[in-house]
Amino acid sequence: MIEVWIAILAVVASALLAALALLRRPRTMPVWSFAAGMACLSIETGLAALATLMPERMLYWHHWRLLVLSFLPGTWVLFSLTYARGNAREFVARWRVPLITAFIGPPAVALLFSKALILPSDHIGPDYEWGLSLGTAGRFLYVLVLVGCILVLMNLERTFRSSVGTMRWRIKFMILGVGLLFAARTYTTSQAIVFHSVISSLQTVNAVALVLACGVIAISITRTSYFEVNVYPSRKVLRNSLTFLIAGVYLLIVGVFAETVTFMGGDAAFPLKAFAVLAALLLLAVLLVSERFRLHANEFISRHFQRPLHDYRVIWNRFIQATTSCVHQTDLSRAIVRLACDIFQALSATIWLVDNERQRLAFAASTSIAELDGPNLEPSGPEALEAIQGLRNVQRPVDIDATQERWAEVLRQCTPGDFKKGGHRVCVPLSAGGNLLGVLILGDRVGGVRFSTQDLDLLKCIGDQAAASLLNIQLSQRLMQARELEAFQAMSAFFVHDLKNTASTLSLMLQNLPVHFDDPEFRADALRGISRTVQHVNNIISRLTLLRQELAIQPVEVDLSQLVRETVQGMNADSGVDLSLDLAPMRKVALDPDQVRKVITNLVLNAREAVNGNGVIRVSTREENGWAILSVSDNGCGMTREFLSKSLFKPFQTTKKSGIGIGMFQRRMIVEAHRGRIEVQSEPGKGTTFRVWFPCLRQDS
Repeated sequence: MIEVWIAILAVVASALLAALALLRRPRTMPVWSFAAGMACLSIETGLAALATLMPERMLYWHHWRLLVLSFLPGTWVLFSLTYARGNAREFVARWRVPLITAFIGPPAVALLFSKALILPSDHIGPDYEWGLSLGTAGRFLYVLVLVGCILVLMNLERTFRSSVGTMRWRIKFMILGVGLLFAARTYTTSQAIVFHSVISSLQTVNAVALVLACGVIAISITRTSYFEVNVYPSRKVLRNSLTFLIAGVYLLIVGVFAETVTFMGGDAAFPLKAFAVLAALLLLAVLLVSERFRLHANEFISRHFQRPLHDYRVIWNRFIQATTSCVHQTDLSRAIVRLACDIFQALSATIWLVDNERQRLAFAASTSIAELDGPNLEPSGPEALEAIQGLRNVQRPVDIDATQERWAEVLRQCTPGDFKKGGHRVCVPLSAGGNLLGVLILGDRVGGVRFSTQDLDLLKCIGDQAAASLLNIQLSQRLMQARELEAFQAMSAFFVHDLKNTASTLSLMLQNLPVHFDDPEFRADALRGISRTVQHVNNIISRLTLLRQELAIQPVEVDLSQLVRETVQGMNADSGVDLSLDLAPMRKVALDPDQVRKVITNLVLNAREAVNGNGVIRVSTREENGWAILSVSDNGCGMTREFLSKSLFKPFQTTKKSGIGIGMFQRRMIVEAHRGRIEVQSEPGKGTTFRVWFPCLRQDS
């Protein structure tokens, strides 16, 4: 009866994990699929236990067990495609046909051919255990389940191999637990296919594996609060898959053994031997992906065979392959931190880039800090200036945990360590062309190993090469922007010429309108249509002409609060919009009233469109540290982080259906011509806040 108690323990453990997963917020696709998968495993194991307790109804209970079993491939393949993947939707879209097949195929076989799933039998298996014989439909169902198990293992391997550093540490036990579960399922399913039967001992193997897997998964859930981690596996076809290699070798060995055993008359220990083969292959796989094992192996070879700790030819070849195709700073930074973690066996690698315009260190990429959390740790203001100035005086990698200088403290705060015994953190400045471009920080080395002189020399070389690549990308982007602006100016000149002709034609039509003035219907329609067209065309001409010419401002001393009040008057005609003013007294500012009035009007109109006739707009002014600040906030639709960082201030980039995407580009040109700057904060569904900073006049001016 020990197998029954094991099954009961497995049922309770898997049910508790399913309930625990549903208690988490938010309930994303990985959470739902995990909970559904654990629930199916709990029910399936419980039905197998009932079959053991009531052998007279064994056929009945196993019939229902196979029906529940048919739902396992779909739920767990979906989990393996979405767990810990930042680009999960892309994979689900690419795998939609196999995923639909996994959800529909096995249940269809179990329902349509239910009578051919299992047959009663008294002597089954290599050692004549009691059990049930699989029918043709049952064997086919088990083949589908076996394929599903291999797909789950393949996707989990893909996620694990794409993770590095702390991200890998966070997901390791979840993947090991689910991997253990489906490795055991691969073994038991292959045995059922080989012997065309449901063997009682194999159900015990499934129950034991489920108990062990639940324990490992529970460690993962209680060890860290991260149920989802942003890992981005490659979207290319998987090459050199360890899962396919192990599954192929295992099934080949089992197939050959099964034929040999059948030919020689049977072997009572054959299932145990097959399980030993699978366990050995799994142990080999665990060793191959172990960071600590790889570190000790490299040290052993270097110590006893007089080989350098780092193979520089291999490292530079990997660096070139990883960075050559990167055309954006973020992609390059991701490649560099992944490579640095792999080379130095570090779990944490982070790159911060210098943003001279905003005087801050901007988050670029990390293996330990999630992309959504990175911007919250960005140092700015005096702290960022201290860190930047300190890094400019550094030429080689520095142990920031052993340095008491203020700039090192800033770097320690923005790059916290996850392990107390992970060793010291080391930073290397990314400098090229006489400019500081950023900083790479490494920490949490496997085993807390200190960085040797050889490690630091290699890190310096990698930092210099990474800085050169970053500088090339920045120069390429500047050149591209210059060419885009040149092409835009040429195109705008063409449009201006064409639209001017159109406007002239329409004006002539308006002049001839008095000829037909006696026709009221014609007169009304013509006047409305022509006036609307002329107004629209002239508006486009005005905007494009501004881009063709060099912006010239005529600043005078202006009270910004008074200018805002005069501009906003009469703009609250929509009764559904609550437009409020909070204008503080301040020193005068040197502004061009006409140009700044355009900025104010554009920001308020954009806010009105964002709230879509029903919302709150708040316009305020204040003085802070010698700056006059204009703030326009709304609770409208908001903008995505990607649009803010890549498209907001670029020409022809807009979120409006009827916009042409040059308004914000023009407004930033006006603000920068006043030696000011414009900042924006936005979140989809919550609203947007624009802040425009103008320098105040000195008191003695």
